[in-house]
Amino acid sequence: MRKLLTLLLALVLGLLLFTACSTASDEGTTDSDSTDTTETTDTTESDSADTTESDDAMADKGSIAVLLPDSASSARWEADDRRFFEEAFEAAGVEYSIVNAEGDARNQQTQAEQAITNGAKVILLVNLDSGSGAAIIAQAREAGVKVIDYDRLTIEGPGADVYVSFDNVAVGRLMGETLEPIIDGLGLDNPQIVQLNGSPTDNNATLFREGYFSVASPRYDAGDWTLVDDQAVPDWDNQQALVIFEQILTAAGGEVDAVFAANDGLAGSVISALKGQGLGPVPVSGQDATVGGIQNILAGDQTMTVYKPIKLEADAAAEAAVTLLCGGDVTDLTSDTLNNGQNEVPFIKLTPLAVTIDNIADTVIADGFRTWEEICIGDFEQYCPTDR
Repeated sequence: MRKLLTLLLALVLGLLLFTACSTASDEGTTDSDSTDTTETTDTTESDSADTTESDDAMADKGSIAVLLPDSASSARWEADDRRFFEEAFEAAGVEYSIVNAEGDARNQQTQAEQAITNGAKVILLVNLDSGSGAAIIAQAREAGVKVIDYDRLTIEGPGADVYVSFDNVAVGRLMGETLEPIIDGLGLDNPQIVQLNGSPTDNNATLFREGYFSVASPRYDAGDWTLVDDQAVPDWDNQQALVIFEQILTAAGGEVDAVFAANDGLAGSVISALKGQGLGPVPVSGQDATVGGIQNILAGDQTMTVYKPIKLEADAAAEAAVTLLCGGDVTDLTSDTLNNGQNEVPFIKLTPLAVTIDNIADTVIADGFRTWEEICIGDFEQYCPTDR
């Protein structure tokens, strides 16, 4: 059922994207055009000319530039978001470019400048930090270019034209709500908990922490659980996360009973550190439903991940981008607003899902987001269902 719904949404989006700008050009049809349709002459040359004019009109509208943040913090940006944007924009017949800053905020600003110079009229931005993101938005506004904040909200400056993301507090809350009964089921008098948070410059990381802390905080306050450490990982750097968590383990004498890790990359670092010190698996959260995250869940090393249906997110952003490119109003596409600190930004808000070993097949596999073929390789083959 979920897969059918996803396919239907994708089909509807494809139709919307395909017709978004053609509707505007159709408004120019005259009465003589209507009269001509009664003639039974060969229209091949005329149709060809109309198609060329339509393509030229689309080109005159400019292009869409997608600015991705990196390929190290999460595999999703290159493995998932890029391909979904390519599919959506190809279906829409619009000009587009997709570049990756590889973690360099200055490089991302240069990429934005180049995109504007090359004729981009809409920038779809995943900022590396709000300061550089605000600078890109300001530069775009000066050039008359629309900006979509994608996945991450820019919390400095006046804000983007629209924000497309998931309910990121709900993402963290899913981590807390999924781990809470499992931690309680350990049968320990006072479980020792670590919070390994994302980058301090990423507003999403703040929201994720807010979500799982909202579940864990009452347990800390009641003395049921003890918060051993609560650290952010600069730039979502998995290697730094490994070092940080190794230090936490050493300081705690290895007494860590559960970890709220803000994404699958950080969860992988936690798992590596535990194994490196000869410690058994503990409840660990994650996010992004990466191949590695799903493999770790199957192997029993990671408890859960949060699945954010990235195709739906990319498709929603692509529809908003094409609407803006064609001079349309995106407020009909939004369900909410979110204050970025200065203004209310129209918000296309999507709902995340928790994935555990019990529902992998019904979620990421059923949606076609992941396949057993890419997951069940090497040592992980032994953990996969035989009837897949």
